[in-house]
Amino acid sequence: MDVLLSGLRAAAEPSRMRLLALCAHAELTVSELTQIIGQSQPRVSRHLKLLCEARLLDRFPEGTWAFYRLAEKGRCAELARVLIDLIPPDDETLTLDLQRLEAVKRANSSRAAEYFSRNAAEWDKIRTLHIAEAEVEAALLSLLPETGIGEFLDIGTGTGRILELFGPRVERGVGIDLSRKMLSVARANLQRADLRNCQVRHGDMYQLPFNGESFDAAVIHQVLHFVDDAADVIAEAARALRPGGRLVVVDFAPHDLEVLRAEHAHRRLGFDDKEVTRWFRDAGLVPGQIVALDGDPLTVCLWSAGRAANDAETAVREDRKERA
Repeated sequence: MDVLLSGLRAAAEPSRMRLLALCAHAELTVSELTQIIGQSQPRVSRHLKLLCEARLLDRFPEGTWAFYRLAEKGRCAELARVLIDLIPPDDETLTLDLQRLEAVKRANSSRAAEYFSRNAAEWDKIRTLHIAEAEVEAALLSLLPETGIGEFLDIGTGTGRILELFGPRVERGVGIDLSRKMLSVARANLQRADLRNCQVRHGDMYQLPFNGESFDAAVIHQVLHFVDDAADVIAEAARALRPGGRLVVVDFAPHDLEVLRAEHAHRRLGFDDKEVTRWFRDAGLVPGQIVALDGDPLTVCLWSAGRAANDAETAVREDRKERA
């Protein structure tokens, strides 16, 4: 009861209710929230601190910034959602706040589009060398369940495209990337798609910022050819999977295009089935279906694997699928 009372006391202030409502619509920084509600940064920071201490909001530091969003787990997370649902939809203050939020989102999208346009030529050049992305995405969707995925992880999220792809079919999606500029692109894309169940985080794929057995499915899409140790990345992804969880790796089959190494920072010129299968087994995963999509000259491969499920976990997952 004390936890709930603390949450109620923290929310029982007009500015803090406004902040709760805004953070239910998007991940926002202190400066963005300051801009929207028209108060000083120290005052907004104080309100946010109280809301976080009451576990109504979650705070995610990212370099010199921090992002705030509605708490996802716990009794106070439920309380926060109930309180927000009780705000009248025609409330004048909330309506104005949401209009200003849309202006912030448009500004973020504009900056992200500018960054993407500066780098798109390099990515587009590579895309012309392999099969259409639509076919790759269709194959990827076919390798993971249509229902029953609660927690989904996109490792090396880049522009957030894989989160956009799986967002409508998962309960919660998280993307991890080391590039803060790419995270800005991904965050803007997710806001534009209104995927409130998806978020991105600054993080290292070699040391994922999650406890073991946290996710039902994970994807590593066109990432391994950049890394120093692909086996370690796969092992870390396997650690994050729950029993019965699935992992799909998407990357190139072996090729001899040295230009990708010289001009596009590729460390590896593709991977063969045997080595990826070996990495899966070394990580404690059971190798599954392999899909090869021939292109000219690059072939895209999708390697799938699963973590063995015990009987009790299997029953829980089957029940989740039926309810979904």
